[in-house]
Amino acid sequence: MQDTFVRVRGAREHNLRAVDVAVPRDAIAVFTGVSGSGKSSLAFGTIYAEAQRRYFESVAPYARRLIHQVGAPRVDEITGLPPAVALEQRRGAATSRSSVGTVTTLSNLLRMLYSRAGSYPPGTTERLDSDAFSPNTTAGACPECHGLGSVHRVTEDSLVPDPSLTIRQGAIAAWPGAWLGKNLRDILATLGYDIDRPWSELPRSDRDWILFTDEQPVVTVHPEREPGRIQRPYQGKYQSAERYVRHTFADSASATQRTRMLRYLTTSVCPVCRGRRLRPESLAVTFAGREIAALAALPLESLAATLRPTAELTDPAPTGGPETPNEASEAAVTIAADLVARIDVLDELGLGYLSMDRATPTLSAGELQRLRLATQLRSGLFGVVYVLDEPSAGLHPADTESLLAVLDRLKAAGNSVFVVEHEMAVVSRADWIVDVGPAAGEHGGRVLYSGPVDGLAGVDESVTRRYLFGAGPPPRPAPRDPAGWLRLRDVTRHNLDRLTAEIPLGVLTAVTGVSGSGKSTLLAVLAEAVRAHLGGEPEPEGEDGAEPAGAAEPAGAGPTARVEGLDAVGRLVRVDQRPIGRTPRSNLATYTGLFDAVRAAFAGTDEARARGWNAGRFSFNVPAGRCDTCQGEGFVAVELLFLPGTYAPCPTCHGARYNEETLQVRYRGRTVAEVLELTVEEAERFLADLPAAARGLRALREVGLGYLRLGQPATELSGGEAQRIKLATELQRVRRGNTLYLLDEPTTGLHPADVERLMDQLRGLVAAGSSVVVVEHDMAVVAGADWIVDLGPGAGNRGGTVVAAGRPETVAAAADSRTASYLTAALRPDGTVRDT
Repeated sequence: MQDTFVRVRGAREHNLRAVDVAVPRDAIAVFTGVSGSGKSSLAFGTIYAEAQRRYFESVAPYARRLIHQVGAPRVDEITGLPPAVALEQRRGAATSRSSVGTVTTLSNLLRMLYSRAGSYPPGTTERLDSDAFSPNTTAGACPECHGLGSVHRVTEDSLVPDPSLTIRQGAIAAWPGAWLGKNLRDILATLGYDIDRPWSELPRSDRDWILFTDEQPVVTVHPEREPGRIQRPYQGKYQSAERYVRHTFADSASATQRTRMLRYLTTSVCPVCRGRRLRPESLAVTFAGREIAALAALPLESLAATLRPTAELTDPAPTGGPETPNEASEAAVTIAADLVARIDVLDELGLGYLSMDRATPTLSAGELQRLRLATQLRSGLFGVVYVLDEPSAGLHPADTESLLAVLDRLKAAGNSVFVVEHEMAVVSRADWIVDVGPAAGEHGGRVLYSGPVDGLAGVDESVTRRYLFGAGPPPRPAPRDPAGWLRLRDVTRHNLDRLTAEIPLGVLTAVTGVSGSGKSTLLAVLAEAVRAHLGGEPEPEGEDGAEPAGAAEPAGAGPTARVEGLDAVGRLVRVDQRPIGRTPRSNLATYTGLFDAVRAAFAGTDEARARGWNAGRFSFNVPAGRCDTCQGEGFVAVELLFLPGTYAPCPTCHGARYNEETLQVRYRGRTVAEVLELTVEEAERFLADLPAAARGLRALREVGLGYLRLGQPATELSGGEAQRIKLATELQRVRRGNTLYLLDEPTTGLHPADVERLMDQLRGLVAAGSSVVVVEHDMAVVAGADWIVDLGPGAGNRGGTVVAAGRPETVAAAADSRTASYLTAALRPDGTVRDT
């Protein structure tokens, strides 16, 4: 008889302690446990990794070259394992050319619809193929903006904000002030331009040549000699200010540099396509009376309503010629029916408010995962193990029922669904639960229980048990009274239309509402207004080049709102889920700054001082101390003849990243490489006598990250972990009052027990005189806030208004709020909180 379980024996990935567990197939099994307990290591790092490895070994050697190399998980044996598909939490592509339509392949169908069944102007004799309708191809892209929909222009006003200054005084603000800027000014002086005359007094011809010329003459400059300094002639090419800005913006690998260049670029809608991204011939074709860009801009639910009459035709007509309307043709009916069916699945998952042209960098990780989940639901696969990473992330409780219905449909189609999840509403509906713990890191890694959900009630060691069956979080403190107000008026962006909202200061405020109601957009507008008031630069892009969710406008776009009360804010801190780095060289220790204290401690040892080494010697980014073979990476690329290239531990340093001489120096018996392998909890004990390091380590532990290794690469961190690292970095600093903290779903990836710890930290910020505003779906956080601003009532064009505002008890009684009933369930009669 066929075994109906996936059986794991001896799993030792990460902190798993030789785990043995059996998980039923053809069921919804939930993996739970506190953050860092090992549940993801079991579900993704072991079960899914083994399924992927087996598939990799089954394909032909040549085909393997096209597949990412997979390492074997540390496990003795896994039996009964079907093929697996993973749907993880990850951000979208950094490019705005990636959209909802491209991720879901809806764009392909819509382009085919216009190509096969669109209405062409009289006189058109040839149909355009589906590529005349994509802004990402030369056949379809607008020739002016190359399919971007907007153009960047450089003006004299943007390059020279203060024309009363001379060139030597820095009139051309875009030029850097150091070596390059000095040489550019010297070149101008050599060419005969007056760099000591106010810019406004220079002739127009001189100003235009300096700012906009395409000429780059080779010159030799002999700078004035300075006493005591040897200066050599400089030979090079002159680069106009416009060319410098455009080149840096287009080619710089630094997100900070690109953001700085945005200050000197004016972004406007393309004058040719008017933001529609396509060439005129493509926009001339219509379907249902609209061009393709107009349909792609509709919310998906509205698009389905537009196409449904065509999709439901029972007697389609033969396809006509290019001059004949084809909305009732056989091709139109077939393609429209497929589009509507796919959109209905997305709408079921609560994503009907999105439009096909919505860029993926503006989507949350939870929205992206649900887009991929909908695609899988239409794939028709069966006999597969789907491994999902917190599919409820970013979902309002009102949307959770729809998610559960989709998971049930995957199971009903003959699949197994393994879900890593913290949301108790999802956990309680599972067929099976695997609880890992009891704590994080070295204190976890054991399966405390594996069986039907009700059986967890008898496992005293389980932290999850208390939230699933027990009393829930402790009572919340009495709400604080606002110390002032930020009043936003005429907020217009996305689905916010002349919105008025009031945000209290000196308290913890939760911004709530269903997915797509406008929460993140409101936060983005508030951040821009505060930043502009404080005189700061536009918020830089993430290290991966992605914009924060909800910010579809170009970075640096001015706020579309009037905000009163900004004088009460002295500082702004925005903490989001963008990565802390995009390469393995960026890690927990370097980002938080605690590695500076570690390197200083090694430099202070007797052995290091005897060798004349400073702290720089103990950086893996400095040639003197790092391993020459791997350049401080810890691994090397391996090129294979008939197999894809892969990575292997460095044969010289074996992953340590430092050269042998550097590793001879020890601090309290450990090398610098061994210190980087410590977890935060281990390092807190080991480095307790280093105040600069201990303070940061304590902050990391207090936000629930005690299980992470100091040298854990940024590329291995989830969005929720990245956000909490940023928060911990801020918490270790000297706290100042009048600071406004803006957080976007800080509980993502957190077990309810860790949410309690996070709430303690946020309340501590408020107690220190600051204001905290969080966008949040977790009702335990919302019920524990001092004030709530609830947006809705629905998503997209059915949202964007303030439905209710006030203390939790007030919002819980709001008749039009979809949050109210869930908030009521989270509040006890005496005003204390219980888990939902």
